[in-house]
Amino acid sequence: MNPADIRILIVDDEEDIREILEHNLRKEGFQVETAENGKTALSLTRSWNPHLILMDVMMPEMDGMETTREIRVGLKNTKVIIAFLTARGEDYSQISGFESGADDYITKPIKPRVLISRLQALLRRLDNQEELPNNVGLRADRAKFVVFKDGQPLQLPKKEFELIDLLMSKPGHVFTRLTILNKVWGEDVVVGDRTIDVHVRKLREKLGDNYIKTIKGIGYKFEP
Repeated sequence: MNPADIRILIVDDEEDIREILEHNLRKEGFQVETAENGKTALSLTRSWNPHLILMDVMMPEMDGMETTREIRVGLKNTKVIIAFLTARGEDYSQISGFESGADDYITKPIKPRVLISRLQALLRRLDNQEELPNNVGLRADRAKFVVFKDGQPLQLPKKEFELIDLLMSKPGHVFTRLTILNKVWGEDVVVGDRTIDVHVRKLREKLGDNYIKTIKGIGYKFEP
């Protein structure tokens, strides 16, 4: 997609950071709007419909994680790409970020060129989403619990199907282990991380190693 067609929303409570990010993104040709808090970000998400939101985590009143959850659940917006930009790089913070619905977690400080490259990589998902029906080698039939690989049907056990169907529902999105456990096995069923690993291994044996990517210490994502 042409940068001139891409809308990016910057959400940060520090004015100087907003100005620096806005300057660098506009220089690349992107359309840019800024918000100083989560409430303004929600309003702009409704009215301006950004393709990507670059979200600070630590903000007063409504932090980035709460804002992201409201966008995903309250606004029912699962298409917008949300990337956290924060100085907090601990593993538990990243896991919480992905659990709230973020697509990526970028830690400060970061050079402008590196940031632009990260955002361009995220934005390529928009092209993937548009091309998915024709280009992806997998297709899931939820009614029959069948996955079609290159047009050939593969009958999968129920949990294996539900796992790959979940990952395929948002190509490129990182699903944490907790999300996978809750979505596939349910909150009331006690299973361990090893259960997920075994199911992923079996899926890779049947589908190939290229589709399911491991995000070390966090979870898995589907790459078409």
